[in-house]
Amino acid sequence: MIIKKIKLEDYTVFKDQQIEFVPGINVLIGENGTGKTHILKVLYSACQCANKKVSFPQKLVLTMLPDDYKISRLISRRQGNRACTIRITAGEPDVAQERVLTASFSGKTKKWDAEVTGEEGWEAAYSGISSIFIPAKEILSHSHNLNAAAEMGNVRFDDTYLDIINAAKVDVSVGRNRASQNALLERIREMTHGAVIYDAGKDEFYLRTGNSKQEFALVAEGIRKMALLWQLVKNGTLEKGSVLFWDEPEANINPTYMPIIVEMLLELQRKGVQIFVSTHDYMIASCFEVKKKAHDSVVFHSLAHGTDPDSVQYERSDRFADLKNNAIVAAFNRLLDELYEL
Repeated sequence: MIIKKIKLEDYTVFKDQQIEFVPGINVLIGENGTGKTHILKVLYSACQCANKKVSFPQKLVLTMLPDDYKISRLISRRQGNRACTIRITAGEPDVAQERVLTASFSGKTKKWDAEVTGEEGWEAAYSGISSIFIPAKEILSHSHNLNAAAEMGNVRFDDTYLDIINAAKVDVSVGRNRASQNALLERIREMTHGAVIYDAGKDEFYLRTGNSKQEFALVAEGIRKMALLWQLVKNGTLEKGSVLFWDEPEANINPTYMPIIVEMLLELQRKGVQIFVSTHDYMIASCFEVKKKAHDSVVFHSLAHGTDPDSVQYERSDRFADLKNNAIVAAFNRLLDELYEL
């Protein structure tokens, strides 16, 4: 599965925006409030509804968590505006036929009862695809009974957190790794100094080093995030044809690991994984540009607040440095100016 484009009409901060994606790595940059994470969650919900048990609008609500689970609250807050349409187009490599999934809803739509078209064809074409969303905040150290508590309504976490816990719990004790998979696992292990293990009896994750294991909560958060990536590679979640969404991979990560993370993501896209990354970090965005090879598929998508307070400006480029509305570079330059003044 390759997500080719998305069109949002009056959805959250987007008035009328279409974005086309590449099969490899799509890097979304922009200031807070420009909708980067919103795009990732819409696309993730669409990927998840390839499962016949999952409804696109319901999944969208459970990842966005509007008040009272009303999808109508995701409509742009503009005077007189009471309707929204989402349109997502996907396909397969070297196949002309495309599948289109749409969801439309208004201010009168109850709960998540949006009008959906294309869902049956979407399910038939992409059933069995793997998609995963890594949230900005590490969650495995808080996994104990979290899913059960969420189902009982005792805590409120969006589905990206609950899904990543379930994905990490997949049993990986059986089967041999391919050589290419082993190479990635070893690179991650060099950073984490161990491997992830899940104790089903205690419903807890640990980092195992040699014959000892350490509670996940006692491990630095940056190491935990890399250990999670190790687990997803190990259990086959990140295979050819899968889609990875990673919100702010730089959060609580040692800067020395940034180039390694970028290299691993580039390697995953070479193996057929489509990747969507949202970032505020100058180093990680620059690393994608410096480290990508001629045959790598990497595009930068910039979102910025426009002169119209009710709209978001969009720009795309193959080169990070060529973006005109580049919030990361602007912030970096301002910081350098302040340092020089000091």
